[in-house]
Amino acid sequence: MRLWHLVILTILTHTSFTGSRMLVSLYAIQLHASAFTVGTLMSAYALLPMLFAVGAGRLIDRGGARWPLFGASASSALGVLLPFIWPRMEVLYVAGTLIGAGFMLFHVAISQLVGAIGRSDERAANFSWLALGFSVSGSLGPLVTGFAIDTIGHVNTFLLLFLFPLAPLIVFARNRPTLPNAAERRADAAESRVMDLLRSPALRRVIIASGLLNMAWDLYIFVVPIYGSRIGLSASTIGIVMSSFAAATFAVRLTLPLLIRHVRPWQVITAALSISAAVYSLFPLFTNVTLLVVLSCTLGLGLGSSQPMVMALLYNTAPSGRQGETLGLRTTVMNASHTALPLGFGALGTALGMVPAFWALAALLAAGAYFVNARREQG
Repeated sequence: MRLWHLVILTILTHTSFTGSRMLVSLYAIQLHASAFTVGTLMSAYALLPMLFAVGAGRLIDRGGARWPLFGASASSALGVLLPFIWPRMEVLYVAGTLIGAGFMLFHVAISQLVGAIGRSDERAANFSWLALGFSVSGSLGPLVTGFAIDTIGHVNTFLLLFLFPLAPLIVFARNRPTLPNAAERRADAAESRVMDLLRSPALRRVIIASGLLNMAWDLYIFVVPIYGSRIGLSASTIGIVMSSFAAATFAVRLTLPLLIRHVRPWQVITAALSISAAVYSLFPLFTNVTLLVVLSCTLGLGLGSSQPMVMALLYNTAPSGRQGETLGLRTTVMNASHTALPLGFGALGTALGMVPAFWALAALLAAGAYFVNARREQG
């Protein structure tokens, strides 16, 4: 199985994932959920990934990626099917938990496979192609979901999203693809301890930067449907705004394989955090759809350029034999913030409105940009 095969399977799985997050939020709002309740639903996506991502990474290091990818596809498919069968608020929590766990396992496994392809100096470019696939699905998911909601309704849209992970499920169940071999990187997995990874200053810095960037990305998916609903935007318009973000990530990632030779990863990461802080500080000041699209595109350009750099740094910095575990550690840190932050920002949005929530996020990202840049200058 080649890189482009992995990218296509990723697009299908991620389309269902991104679409489901928007769909769950908007369906909960239709059921008269508060911003805090929507925050708890988004936190359900991150609960199991927070608890089990490191273990999943170790499993992939030891036993390979095929069966974890099959299980991930099955979990994602079941998660989006359940609200179609039982369209109730409590089922949304189960759905979010299954979808979040499935995509966590899929993401760790697919990232480990992409990292196993080629030499270390090719990894940034390989991860750029994988990130490009995420951009395609990141745009496709909200766009399809928004128009489907307005056309066939919330409940039927869950059935539509169920179709996307079926192809990866069938591929990994029946075709038995030959996956990239990472046996040489699994030798010392049995003796691994997480604290050994965190003792590395270089790896610790990458994980902190990755957590901040993913927080900026993840909370965009959380706050924009709520903000759009509050200012009276339709589901399809919200989908267009969110798709413009993904389209911008796609555009910037098209150029990354060429730009990688001329920029340093930490410069890109610091710039991405700074751009994110600026966009989030401006977002609640506007209700015009065109201006919201411009801000979303700007945010997409910043965040889209940083993820391949982070993944390449993470894979190259990880100890030999523990790449999957290191990717799982990143996912654990990322989902710990994804569990806590939607609850915190949902409570803040319910109590004080969305403007303080946006500005608190902007302040946190600005502080992160200062921290990461200071650490980079210290070497």
